[in-house]
Amino acid sequence: MAESPEKPSRAGVNPFAGVGRVAEKLLSEEQDRLALWLPVFLGVGIGIYFALSSEPAWWTGALPLVLAGGVMAAAPMTSQAGLGRVAASALIAAAIGFAAAQVRTASVAAPVLEQKTGPVSLNGRVVLVETLPAGEGARITLERVRSSLIAPERTPEYVRLRLKRLPAESLVPGDWIAARAMLSPPPAPSAPGAFDFQRHAYFRSLGAVGFVVGGVTRTARAEDGPGGEGEFWRGLERLRQDLTLRIRTTLPGSGGAVAAALMTGDRSAIPASVNTAMRDSGLVHLLSISGLHVGLVAAILFVGLRAVLALVPPLALNFPIKKWTAAVAIPGTLAYAALAGMAAPTQRSFIMVGLVMVAVLADRRALTMRTLAWAAAAILLVQPESLLNPGFQMSFAAVAALIAVYEWKGEIQTPSERSGWAGNLVGVFVAVAVSSLVATAATTPFAVYHFNRFAVYGLAANMIAVPLTSFWIMPWAVLAFALMPFGLEALALRPMGFGVDAVIAVAEAVADWPGAGILAPAMPLWGLGLATAGGLWLCLMRRNWRLAGVAPLIAGLGSALLTAPPDILVDGEGRLLAVRTADGSLAVSVPRGNRLSREAWLRLSGVEEGEAAAWPRPGEADDAGRLRCDRMGCVVRAHGRAVALVRDRGALIEDCARAELVVSTVPAKRLCAGAAAVIDRGDLRAKGAHAVWIGADGITVKAVNDERGNRPWVLRPSERYPRRAPATAPPTPVDESEDDGGEE
Repeated sequence: MAESPEKPSRAGVNPFAGVGRVAEKLLSEEQDRLALWLPVFLGVGIGIYFALSSEPAWWTGALPLVLAGGVMAAAPMTSQAGLGRVAASALIAAAIGFAAAQVRTASVAAPVLEQKTGPVSLNGRVVLVETLPAGEGARITLERVRSSLIAPERTPEYVRLRLKRLPAESLVPGDWIAARAMLSPPPAPSAPGAFDFQRHAYFRSLGAVGFVVGGVTRTARAEDGPGGEGEFWRGLERLRQDLTLRIRTTLPGSGGAVAAALMTGDRSAIPASVNTAMRDSGLVHLLSISGLHVGLVAAILFVGLRAVLALVPPLALNFPIKKWTAAVAIPGTLAYAALAGMAAPTQRSFIMVGLVMVAVLADRRALTMRTLAWAAAAILLVQPESLLNPGFQMSFAAVAALIAVYEWKGEIQTPSERSGWAGNLVGVFVAVAVSSLVATAATTPFAVYHFNRFAVYGLAANMIAVPLTSFWIMPWAVLAFALMPFGLEALALRPMGFGVDAVIAVAEAVADWPGAGILAPAMPLWGLGLATAGGLWLCLMRRNWRLAGVAPLIAGLGSALLTAPPDILVDGEGRLLAVRTADGSLAVSVPRGNRLSREAWLRLSGVEEGEAAAWPRPGEADDAGRLRCDRMGCVVRAHGRAVALVRDRGALIEDCARAELVVSTVPAKRLCAGAAAVIDRGDLRAKGAHAVWIGADGITVKAVNDERGNRPWVLRPSERYPRRAPATAPPTPVDESEDDGGEE
């Protein structure tokens, strides 16, 4: 009798075999898209590096490279990408990103001022001059700073100073000046999870900020001082400043400030009211020189020059004028990008435009997702810290989403192929509407995370402002550049100004609509990660399984609704306190002063500046009785718990006995032995700003420096910072999408 074959044991079945087969099928069908994930995993490695709580050993980034290299060598070479080889490639990319961040961090290490100093006499050379809106003075950045009160080995490489007014004869990069100033280290984040200006300053070698006491004396002019290293950048900055001044002279007021932002990237003189209107109307992206502006300049140069050459039949018929114009557009666009300051979005845009023009020269397809991937990889390898920049994130997200949508839709019928002017006009507005909608959706997670704000009517505003910018403002801007060597720029700037004024009017009108700019609660980092992963899956995949990215994208956006803002905020010096009221507003102890912290706290809590609650006077309480104050401090009560905010030593004995947490701006540890927890002046100075959540199940406390760990850019008492040779390029102007630490 034949034995029946044994059935395979269920215990021997691999439960992950089905998942593996699905993964293999996915990799096989998406093989031509796998290279697009290179910058993603570079970013993963960079993100891991910046998320660490302490500086890793030098070999940390090299070890995964060795392991992944071994996997790659052992894996068989097949026509299809196997899981092992793909995983190893991803690990290699992440390791390279990690190592690039390590190298970059070590290479930019420079002295940082350790404590507030001044008034101190100092001398230095100007590398950057920023004229602020009318009545707000100016800001200058100095290099080669020397002071008798600061040892040379501890003197910061760059120092940024606020001036109430510039000298009668304006300063230019390269001038040597003398001044008396109050100096401070770059400020720490205003709250746990807020923008880290110290890290931002570290990667720009900016070691101190402050303000000038009195006036500034020019000790040597730029042309009289020594040249040497970095003279090219100073000369470029002088040219940029001169062009900006000529633009503002021809177009005074807010129109000239916006025109300068579009042409030279200098946004410092734009009034706060215009910035707010542009932000709430969804047009703030027009003020940041990125893909739209750089692409328009390249297109105007390419199309304009080609049209001129086409008017000469012998040239048009016998020579490759299309390639000639592409070759000319590259240096022309580079010149514009250099004058604009070469911020991360500008770099990305120029790299993409350059690759597009090279593709024209090589008779290849121009704008693809692969072009964008190479641009992202190049920037991440050279400046890994750009990954944390909201401008970088939003710029790449918008362009990736636009390319993905048009890839999905296929070849779009161009306006020139439509019948009649009406068809052309409809085509333009449809393209603008689709582009604005896609770009807004792609950048929303980053706008909510970084700025806690969403522009509701952005689509309507962009429908008018983007065509106006594309077909009127930027062509006149390019012509103005061409006329500047002859002193005739006013012929182009004045008609350009009409368009700029119209854009500002659109922004102000839309911003006045009810609910134009909605403040959202702070999104957690894990929520941004989920939304980013979902968006990348949607954009980089081709088949129907790309729709699986919708779920994490929605979950990431929804995470903002799950995050409760802090109930109490205290700054690192104990001078500013804030308490969340029963109706969700925020009461701030000092209505004026410490502007940056106050604005950041309101934004993190989803509260408009004008909607902040009043801080109770001594002997009074707020409407719900949640916050009650006297002359020595305040008590916050919620969920049956009490937190004491103490400003006077005399209140410690009573408050320590009745409160579960004591937050004191004076030393309190010895006098509060009976309190469950104490945060006193020493904790505030050592750990920075604190946030407190009062819940039914207990009190949670987070400090800024506990969140950031022990990293080179985290300033702590009595630390010393290394020196390095002066940088060849000065710090670029601060992107207004970032908090700049503001000197007062």
